[in-house]
Amino acid sequence: MIDRRCIEVYETGEAVGARGAELFLAAAREALAARGRFSVALSGGSSPIPLFRHLAEKASRAGIDWRAVHVFWVDERGVPPDHAESNFRLADELLLSKLPDPGAVIHRIAGEIAPDEAAHRYEADLSASFPDEEIPVFDLLFLGVGNDGHTASLFPGMDLDDSSDRKAVAVYVEKLRSHRVTLTLPVLSNARHLVFLVTGDAKADIVAGLLEDGEGRRYPASRVALMSSRVTWLLDTEAASKTCQVLKTWQVS
Repeated sequence: MIDRRCIEVYETGEAVGARGAELFLAAAREALAARGRFSVALSGGSSPIPLFRHLAEKASRAGIDWRAVHVFWVDERGVPPDHAESNFRLADELLLSKLPDPGAVIHRIAGEIAPDEAAHRYEADLSASFPDEEIPVFDLLFLGVGNDGHTASLFPGMDLDDSSDRKAVAVYVEKLRSHRVTLTLPVLSNARHLVFLVTGDAKADIVAGLLEDGEGRRYPASRVALMSSRVTWLLDTEAASKTCQVLKTWQVS
């Protein structure tokens, strides 16, 4: 732990997922005891797959009232919910469909409709779900990191401040030729606890770069992290392999 930046390193991606599941269940119990409801936002990609599997294994004996768990997504591709690239489909197949009946309350981004309309619908859902908060406050929010430093669907080169008055927006990622809907910077950084799941040796360079980006100018992921009040990085040894010098610099400063 250095300042608000907690970095945990585990041998494998499976161990990262197991730790993520522990954080999920702990946050759920705390939120349910304090507020009677737990709100979590999930991400897509490969990093959360072990997390979903571990949660599915523990769900029936976790002592959680899943009816009071509200599940959102940080972003979604412009595809139907049964599409292979759907973030919803990934979570549903590995986790949500395996929860004890009647399951959690699902707040899906409608990737199958026009992106602008999907973003406005999602904003309306967020406003209704967090009626007392100008900016939604998720109890827990999971993010991944792309090799270019993007997170959710906030990519380098985007004007992140341009949508600061929005909760969710439609974006088009030119290099991927992909329409998406994403939560905005103010929402992502407003969670009570933000957890980055990053695994694999392909992410080693960007993890080191993110942790060196002290002012959050180079990468959207580092800017989200720096604006957040509580951040945990869950890394496997491969993803963390180039961070030693960065951590030494933090400790000296």
